[in-house]
Amino acid sequence: MTRSDPNGRKRLALIASKGTLDWAYPPFILASAAAAMDWEVGVFFTFYGLTLLLKDNHPAVSPLGNPAMPMKMPFGPESFQKISWPIPTAMMAVPGFNALATSLMKQTFKNKGVASIGELRDMCCESGVELIACQMTMDVFGFQKDDFIPTCQVAGAATFLEYAAEAEVQLFV
Repeated sequence: MTRSDPNGRKRLALIASKGTLDWAYPPFILASAAAAMDWEVGVFFTFYGLTLLLKDNHPAVSPLGNPAMPMKMPFGPESFQKISWPIPTAMMAVPGFNALATSLMKQTFKNKGVASIGELRDMCCESGVELIACQMTMDVFGFQKDDFIPTCQVAGAATFLEYAAEAEVQLFV
């Protein structure tokens, strides 16, 4: 991790703490957008967000616990796609429902031209975003450096705090 650019380049420091599909988008979208604006960007992946750096990562979404999540269909006539389907909470606990919700959400993103998590992560890597795996979380969950994409770094909280202290924008997502 480098110090803030003396030539006035802005710095963004993000903490990504969740690894579900719906929570994977914010850090990668914000990081790739800031990098495209020529900002220096560091994202610290901790706790469940750490899984977003795994080589083989397939984030899913769970409507259970997301009461505001709209259930819309990514297919059929436009009027059908606009319906917000009220799904009973008990239905959300049925085996296979998470896979269905994940599939529908991925298809909706694809239909709307939104990049996948893998594509966004690749854009971040290609644009020089520092993707930082939390060392303590790795130790707690038993991950090894080899489990993650090769471009990620490993650092502790203190190291990231030094980076974040010099950032104009710090976000926890």
